[in-house]
Amino acid sequence: MKQRILTACWLIPLAILWMFFVPETAFAAGAVVLVLLGAYEWGKFVFSGKNIALYAVIIAAFLGLSFWFCNPFSENLPLTVGTDRTVVGILGMGVSWWLIAVLLVFKYPGFKTDRILNAIFGVTVLLPFFWSLIYLHTAQQPQDLLPFVSGSANLFFVMLLVWCADSGAYFVGKACGKHHMIPAVSPNKTLEGLGGGILLSLIVAFAAYFFMKENFNPVHVAVAVVVAVVASVLGDLAESMFKRIAGIKDSSNLLPGHGGVLDRVDSLTAALPVYAFIMYMFH
Repeated sequence: MKQRILTACWLIPLAILWMFFVPETAFAAGAVVLVLLGAYEWGKFVFSGKNIALYAVIIAAFLGLSFWFCNPFSENLPLTVGTDRTVVGILGMGVSWWLIAVLLVFKYPGFKTDRILNAIFGVTVLLPFFWSLIYLHTAQQPQDLLPFVSGSANLFFVMLLVWCADSGAYFVGKACGKHHMIPAVSPNKTLEGLGGGILLSLIVAFAAYFFMKENFNPVHVAVAVVVAVVASVLGDLAESMFKRIAGIKDSSNLLPGHGGVLDRVDSLTAALPVYAFIMYMFH
């Protein structure tokens, strides 16, 4: 617990600094680093031993290919990323993956994956995650695409919802959780906890509604929040499933007391692309 607190003491300020106080190019560079660290850890699901770093090279190649179509370091990015076909297509690919992940999680342990499938799954998780970070933090056009004027606020809003969902699910599940969701994957998650997480996230979302743009539809906010929260739970379950298949407890020890990068962002890898894509579809 002591090591966990010490890590949080530098990790949280660093995350806030990255989201709110750095230029767009520095934010994009940080997103690249974050995703490549996640790719390095995902390599454990694809390769073995020292070869796991090779998967980070593979993801770097896919990132580079996407940069060819939409450059996250371009000065014109804020005016184009919100409706760029490549970016929206990648977000849609992420949503499609999470729909497939629902079936995989519910069928576990009645199926087995291989290295090729795990490699493909990693692309469909990490590439949309990267572009959802850029999309939420940067998109400015059209003006009603996202609920807040500040891109930093848009990104932080979704992260806050996921943290609230985790907290609500933990306390409600611990107090009155009786019906387990998928015990084979995560024995501690319950339907009551899921309901508590959704409720707390909705309360926080509507408290934040008064700070949103005047013309933003509250129904759109509610739908996006509920779906994103459910997706965040699925992201957590999916990573737990892959770790069980690989026979590991934590994705790595890069963050002492917390495990690895994937252990910290597993919920966000699902929630951010799903939320961003829903907002695009609404507007």
